[in-house]
Amino acid sequence: MTRLALLLAFAALCSGCYATKIVSVPMRVVGAVSSAIPFVGNVTHDSIDTAADVVDDVGG
Repeated sequence: MTRLALLLAFAALCSGCYATKIVSVPMRVVGAVSSAIPFVGNVTHDSIDTAADVVDDVGG
């Protein structure tokens, strides 16, 4: 019950911008790490970065 109340309080206080950053920052880190892989790294990085941009746009 307490966890649910904390989760609801967090959701109420957290604006969309912060919520999407929680999702998009790890995506960008994974994209940056994957860019070190030869041949496919840059393609992977670009696609993950594009997906992270979409997540950021959803959050406003």
